[in-house]
Amino acid sequence: MKICIFVQILEMMRSFASDNNSGVHPLVLDAVIKANDNHAVAYGGDPWTEKATAIIKDAFGSNAEPFFVFNGTGANSVALQSITQPFNSILCATTAHINVDECGAPGRLSGCALVPIETPDGKLTPESIKPHLRNFGSCHHSQPKAAYISQATELGTIYTIDEVKAIAGLLHSHGMYLHMDGARLANACVALGCSMKEVTADAGVDVLSFGGTKNGMMMGEAVISFHPEITANLPYIRKQSAQLASKLRYMSAQYIPYLENDLWRTNAEHANYCAKRLAEVLSEFPQIRITQKVESNQLFFTLPDEPLKKLSEKYFFYIWDENINEVRFVTSWDTTLEDIESMETSLREVLK
Repeated sequence: MKICIFVQILEMMRSFASDNNSGVHPLVLDAVIKANDNHAVAYGGDPWTEKATAIIKDAFGSNAEPFFVFNGTGANSVALQSITQPFNSILCATTAHINVDECGAPGRLSGCALVPIETPDGKLTPESIKPHLRNFGSCHHSQPKAAYISQATELGTIYTIDEVKAIAGLLHSHGMYLHMDGARLANACVALGCSMKEVTADAGVDVLSFGGTKNGMMMGEAVISFHPEITANLPYIRKQSAQLASKLRYMSAQYIPYLENDLWRTNAEHANYCAKRLAEVLSEFPQIRITQKVESNQLFFTLPDEPLKKLSEKYFFYIWDENINEVRFVTSWDTTLEDIESMETSLREVLK
């Protein structure tokens, strides 16, 4: 459970609280400004949406069909509705964003029961899924139809391509679908050294929530379908879920610079590098215990009570698990070495 620690001074300040707190990359901001050119047909009938769609198809394959939405919760809710009926169930990790941080929206909008599965690292496996593949055909039980995974996970860990393929293969053998939440897909692909297509469409993902807000974009996500039967329903589900923007060009235009010159990769490489550097700093202090593998741009670690209290007076951040004083730090595309050096100085002060 995340607990928010607020500093006493509430003006703008830099921190490692979340990559949602970072700014917008200048190339993305410029694309939004350029989209503000005279009039354009609403609801996606504009040249920017057309170009963004073509670029996404180039990145994910010709079968990819993107539907731009306002935010991550909307993307997950729309995506899950497109592959389920209200009598179905959705399998996910206990730490999954749809289970913890979305106020029940995916369950409410889809009508489905969420089935959380305990994991040590935020990652589902075929072995953890298999015990929940039961009661098919019984009207007394919700019917398993989809599994939700995050790439990277809420604990900063990453599914390998083979791990995604194994989960997708198991689900498909039971007539089920795999939904991937790609809010930090860029960070995962950089860590894996692969393209986005290789770990999504090629690995058996059926529908993807593709976000860039945590990696230099301003707003919005794209629900990407990889199957015609999913694509057929998405226009109506998006509209009914209040996720269709009239001035859609301001969301879709951002994906043009984001994908066109691999800006997504450049930003994520920097964020991941900064996480590794920050992990090196944390490892210097014997009072700090890193609790999860640092594979993306998220770090999880524990601090003793008094240092935690003192650090919270200097920085805004989240306590992930208050029972063990587990803190989450997240680096961003615009994290600087000065940010890391400042944190190192503060840690030396509170841990001396």
